[in-house]
Amino acid sequence: MPNSPVVVNTSPLLYLHQVGCLELLQNLYSEIFTPPAVIQELAVGKNQGINVPDINAIEWISITPVKSISLIPAVIDLGQGEAEVLALGLENPGSLLIFDDQLARRMANIYKLKYTGTLGVLVKAKKLGYLSSVASVITMLRQQGMWLTDNIINDVLRLAGES
Repeated sequence: MPNSPVVVNTSPLLYLHQVGCLELLQNLYSEIFTPPAVIQELAVGKNQGINVPDINAIEWISITPVKSISLIPAVIDLGQGEAEVLALGLENPGSLLIFDDQLARRMANIYKLKYTGTLGVLVKAKKLGYLSSVASVITMLRQQGMWLTDNIINDVLRLAGES
């Protein structure tokens, strides 16, 4: 892995794919990494008929296993994907983790890991000129089932300069 890897969890990959914005990850970060548990979670979704990206066919995403299993947090309510993303972050200081799960974010804060989420990716993409409107993508994300409060949406639109 490079010095400052970007490690992405299931939901950002899934939602960005579903709204046609997965390439934003490549535009913003060049190469990204994801752990095997994320691939397994996406496979479960595919088997349920959900439109998921084929990570194996995307050359700029590297599937990267955790080297030290002991680093994977043993938190009951934490999904395996989030746990492995956190472990890769611990193994690679300076990483940027991309996930949406609140418990994973609390764990990242405890470990002092840097993170963002799907909406943070959209704001960065807008600021760098890769996206013309965050609001329109948020509408599509909600249609795909992403749970977002009005407060979160208002905060994100303000950050994107769209409020």
